[in-house]
Amino acid sequence: MAPVIRRLRETDWASVTLIATGQQDALLELALSDFHLKPDISIPHELPNGHVAPLLSSVVAKLDQLFAELQPHCVIAQGDTTSVLAASIAAFYRRIPFVHVEAGLRTGDLAAPFPEEYHRRAIAVGTALHCAPTATAAAQLRKENIPENRIIISGNTVIDSLLEIVAEGPLPPIGFPTVPRAILLTAHRRENFGDRLRDAFTATRAFIDATPDTALFFPMHPNPAARILAYEMLSNHPRIMLTEPLSYREFVGAMRRAWLVVTDSGGLQEEAPALGKPVLVLRDVTERPEAIESGVVRLVGTAHDKVFKTLMNIYEDKAAYARMARPVFPYGDGHAARKIVAFLANYMGVTEPNFAASSRSATKLVGVRL
Repeated sequence: MAPVIRRLRETDWASVTLIATGQQDALLELALSDFHLKPDISIPHELPNGHVAPLLSSVVAKLDQLFAELQPHCVIAQGDTTSVLAASIAAFYRRIPFVHVEAGLRTGDLAAPFPEEYHRRAIAVGTALHCAPTATAAAQLRKENIPENRIIISGNTVIDSLLEIVAEGPLPPIGFPTVPRAILLTAHRRENFGDRLRDAFTATRAFIDATPDTALFFPMHPNPAARILAYEMLSNHPRIMLTEPLSYREFVGAMRRAWLVVTDSGGLQEEAPALGKPVLVLRDVTERPEAIESGVVRLVGTAHDKVFKTLMNIYEDKAAYARMARPVFPYGDGHAARKIVAFLANYMGVTEPNFAASSRSATKLVGVRL
């Protein structure tokens, strides 16, 4: 959301309050520092057990109180986390228009990703403006009877942020492997916890063992369910590096240097292709079919044999690797924030948005950071 926040703050009609909802504060601080942002309000997080229902009810209640105090003209949030659903619910009950960035992504399977697929569908029902990253996402919203004038194909702001950081030439993080073929791994999806993730990690380790010019670099998610398995299956190997989470700048540096990305993340299916990095997705379905169709991303699931064989195929078949290792931009051209702010300005009745800050009375907007 950084590009949207900054662009709104450049206008003479918008006043932005950035709210952090309290989960994974260390990761949030890393991310926001690269864009010189700080939350205006931080909600204390008191639910360490990771269960979704009490988290949802807690965040809804706290946001409801904040929205009553702030009385914003609009609430904006991005993605499909529990916090986004909470923001949409709290805004709806206060009759505040909700703007959903990254709208319309669907897998068609409520169990994958879980619970995010349910969140997306529920969020759409009460959303005033839907900022779809692609034509496919926009078409899905139309199928759900969203009016055409409430949908914009904006691209995804993650590409805006990525291109901004890439232009600064970020270096890889300390300890990133210097081997010819370094794999960048991330894994954090709830539906993969347990045996599925165990199989994927075992296959990846077996591949590293079988290929002496490769190495694995794994910035681990804070969730204990992912970290415990990572230490169990991937530690004590000379060419496997387990690290703490990275800043966004460091992570972009790692992507630039990587030979291949293996992930169950949604965002990486957008970012890595823009950098010309092949992606293997440790999932059975994806809400981002455009990258699959372009040939630079493959769905491999988590089964040991499938993961190992796919890694070996890309390793041994130089032509197959070359077909995947090319930049593609199905998720935007780096101008998503500009399109979203113009769409919002029109909705708010700002017919000629000015991007020179002034002291004029401003429309109050709340951005919820998740």
